[in-house]
Amino acid sequence: MKTAPSLDELVEMVRAGAKYQAIHPDLVRRVTEQELSKGRGLKDTVKAARSKLHQMGGAYMDTSIDYAQWTKELRDLPADLSAQAVREVCLRWMRSHASTRERLPFLEDFFRQTLGPLGPLRSVYDYACGLNPLCLPWLPLAPGAAYHACDIYADQIGFLNEFFAHFRLSGSANLCDLTAAVPDTPVQVGLLLKTIPCLEQFDKTAGARLLAAIPAEHLLVSFPARSLGGRSKGMVDNYEAHFEDLIAGQNWRVQRYEFPTELAFLISR
Repeated sequence: MKTAPSLDELVEMVRAGAKYQAIHPDLVRRVTEQELSKGRGLKDTVKAARSKLHQMGGAYMDTSIDYAQWTKELRDLPADLSAQAVREVCLRWMRSHASTRERLPFLEDFFRQTLGPLGPLRSVYDYACGLNPLCLPWLPLAPGAAYHACDIYADQIGFLNEFFAHFRLSGSANLCDLTAAVPDTPVQVGLLLKTIPCLEQFDKTAGARLLAAIPAEHLLVSFPARSLGGRSKGMVDNYEAHFEDLIAGQNWRVQRYEFPTELAFLISR
């Protein structure tokens, strides 16, 4: 009689897909275990786990990125974040990730309006960062400011550390699973951009838990105002109501900002 595959074997089956090999292995395991507990068959469990991982991050990764080629280009750039050549390359790279691509038409206004009044920023932690650290040339940072970042994709994190090293930045990028633990580095500003809806695909309590646990004086939280297909579908009203639920009972100061494809809130505490 054929025995059912173990959780370890199922995890390896999920990770066998090219799109899932670079994802934090602990997250793959936890998602696979959750789907396995629903009593599905082998193929359906693997399919459901991959679908959940896609919802949590893969949906924004809609193009294949050659990080080795990017690293070669990076090494030819001047080590000056304000250089025009650096800005041009960062803008091109950011088009490879749907989240940052959506922000490009109002990139300068986004950070000037939300973070400008707090600057020059001394320290930042970019949670579930995607390619957002490539926005560094547009951030109001103080000289020598520390910039930390984390995400679930190992290849992305490797490239971001090359990026930080090239520009001699203080800080680092780290592999992390925010559904399991929050980095404990205290910072002036935390960035949680379009992240809560992704994490809540796995854990409905993730949003409230993160807002309470992130050790930042100020926390810039945002939600998509349109779907990846470009439809609004009442998303601003829905996410604003959800955000109000997440912060209910907290004595925090909150400022609201609305942009064409993004709804943002700056929490100060």
